[in-house]
Amino acid sequence: MLSIVMFLNRAGAMVLPFLGIYINSSLGYSISDAGIVLSSFGVGSIIGSTAGGWLTDKIGNYKVQVGSLFLTAPFYFMMPHFKTLTALCIGMFILSIISECFRPANSVAISKYAKPENLTRAFSLNRLAINLGFSIGPAIGGFLSAISFDLLFYINGIACIIAGITYVIFFKSRKERNVGFKGGSVEKAVSKSPYTDLPFIAFTLICACFCVCFFQLLSTLPLFLREDRGMDESQIGLLMGFSGLLIVLLEMPLVKMVEKRMSIAVILFYGTLVTSITYFIYLFNPTIAMLYLAIFLMSIGEMLILPFMSTVTALRSDENNKGVYMGMNGLAASVALVISPYVGTKVVELYSYNVLWAGTCVLLILSAVGFYLTSKKLKMDTIQTVNIH
Repeated sequence: MLSIVMFLNRAGAMVLPFLGIYINSSLGYSISDAGIVLSSFGVGSIIGSTAGGWLTDKIGNYKVQVGSLFLTAPFYFMMPHFKTLTALCIGMFILSIISECFRPANSVAISKYAKPENLTRAFSLNRLAINLGFSIGPAIGGFLSAISFDLLFYINGIACIIAGITYVIFFKSRKERNVGFKGGSVEKAVSKSPYTDLPFIAFTLICACFCVCFFQLLSTLPLFLREDRGMDESQIGLLMGFSGLLIVLLEMPLVKMVEKRMSIAVILFYGTLVTSITYFIYLFNPTIAMLYLAIFLMSIGEMLILPFMSTVTALRSDENNKGVYMGMNGLAASVALVISPYVGTKVVELYSYNVLWAGTCVLLILSAVGFYLTSKKLKMDTIQTVNIH
């Protein structure tokens, strides 16, 4: 049911893929202005992820998730009325604080309901729901934006309300069945706080580097597809939806296959290298077919990275600090949401898209090495999640 709630929430994921285009094409602001607004969302996301993790440990994941879903909706309804750059930045900042509280609370809920040996698959199932929604959302959003960009905000708000109602109906009286587990061979953090857990901090920094590269998918890539490749919003929506569809179809069997054959450290290493190939393809004036190949490879890399990032975090934490650990893991993505659009749009404005793609490719290769080394430090080079009890 957690996955169904996530699907309903992410089915409204129409705004972010088209936000840069909306600000640049519809409102007439520059590409760098669009980057500033997107970075404002990222700054709010940092606060939201941190606050969400802290609140989850204090009041529980149920209250945080319900509050986030229902309080996010009104801000989506208000966003079409914000037309100045300042208003857009403030609106996206507040919206992201509230919406990002959901992420660590949801991750904690998964870790408490799933059996330890099924932890990565549970995160993958949740991501399957996210991407099923994400495959539908942008595809519909591409067509709706041709009518009015305002519809994207309204539909996103409605999706949050529906997800909130569904969550309350199914989880209000439900008890957690998996309260805590021991990782066995997993080295637990000596410290009670992730902020003093140096090996985990190093791992989180590599996660942030990966996310800076990955989030070009939501910021500069749609602008590249429109400006450089001449695609319209409906074509961009279908391409983004293709990524979500691939993950829905392939992630669960792929995760099941690799977790039996490789350690977490090796999976993270190869997943990041595969992702780097995506940006290498963008350097060669890609045709439509090449763009779909690039998105295919990006999706494979995403399937190998994101669920296992969450698994490492869940295994590193204990029962009393899961919220703050998940919050810190979410913090890596939130920091990337600040850096990625700002740096990406600045590089494009000052240099070119090719400079951005080349730099992103190099950073991903370095991140692959970083993932392997930090995962070894966390003893993830000998752990296969199917053997965790």
